[in-house]
Amino acid sequence: MESFLGGYPQLLAEVSETGRLPRRDELDTFRLLGERAAERGYGLRELVGLYLGRTRALWGTLPGVARAATASERARTGDAVLAAVDASVAALGEGHERAQRMAVRQEEGARREFIDDLLYGRSDMGRLAERAQRFGLRLARVHAVAVATGAEKYDDVHPTVRRIERELIGRFGQRDVLLSTKEGRLVCIAGSSELEVLETFARLAEDPGPGYAPARRVAVGREHGGAGGVVRSYEEALSALDFAGRLGLEAVRLNAAELLVFPVLLRDRAAMSDLVRSVLGPLTRARGGARPLLDTLAVCAESGYVNAEAARRLGVSVRTLSYRLERIHTLTGYTPNDALQRFTLETAVMGARLLRWPEHDL
Repeated sequence: MESFLGGYPQLLAEVSETGRLPRRDELDTFRLLGERAAERGYGLRELVGLYLGRTRALWGTLPGVARAATASERARTGDAVLAAVDASVAALGEGHERAQRMAVRQEEGARREFIDDLLYGRSDMGRLAERAQRFGLRLARVHAVAVATGAEKYDDVHPTVRRIERELIGRFGQRDVLLSTKEGRLVCIAGSSELEVLETFARLAEDPGPGYAPARRVAVGREHGGAGGVVRSYEEALSALDFAGRLGLEAVRLNAAELLVFPVLLRDRAAMSDLVRSVLGPLTRARGGARPLLDTLAVCAESGYVNAEAARRLGVSVRTLSYRLERIHTLTGYTPNDALQRFTLETAVMGARLLRWPEHDL
């Protein structure tokens, strides 16, 4: 480490004789030495120890200290030397911290680039697997992805993100897990052997604690193998969030495996539009439009076709509910009392919600 002293001994010798302060170019040199030391892996404590140790070793041999005849002269010389030590060490620390900040930014940039490539599948899978090891993931294994959305957009310095990150690291340490943010969402990737992490992540996102905003929804994709499996699980979680928004689902936690029917329903959008138009289109002729009757069908399905419960949820009387169901039957020709017709109505209602009909034209 001796090379990181630079001209420090000569500076102390001059200061002890002249009492001058370090010049700007000398302080810039110490900043540069601090940066180089950080890049070589030396800690700031080691550097400060080096400089203070050298100061102590040189003190009695400094020209100004050795020639001081009186206590007053020794005090003035000592004060000047200590001022130079203080300025030199401060400059050294500035350079070291600057290098550390740059390293952190570079690491964050590399991490962000890796996340983008991983979740979008934009890089060679072999190269991606090599880079993943640097961030604690082993992509040869099976992984699942959980995605949380909140009232505010998440970023890497969001208090809730920091809170969840501290909790996960405190409980599970550095495992086959990666936590990051993407497009305002909070993303957690975990290996199949670490699914307890995803459960804890979802619970913390839902209830991060006093003073932290809870997530509106958390969606968990299915487990898939390899780097491509991470992309697939991530896309499933995003799709689950999208479908939940379209359908107005009340559940906070969503499991992509339980929502697989919706991609199937929308796989043939033209056929779904035709189903909605044919089955539910006549409801537009009802007084007040189709929306109240669509909501009636949806609530009846959610309440298991128990009229009293459905009426309670809708805030109407059982008699009014019966009238609405009869009106639906009259307009469409379909009734929930028949199993096949009930399935057709429920499918059409789901399709309408996914297609945002009747607010948007088919």
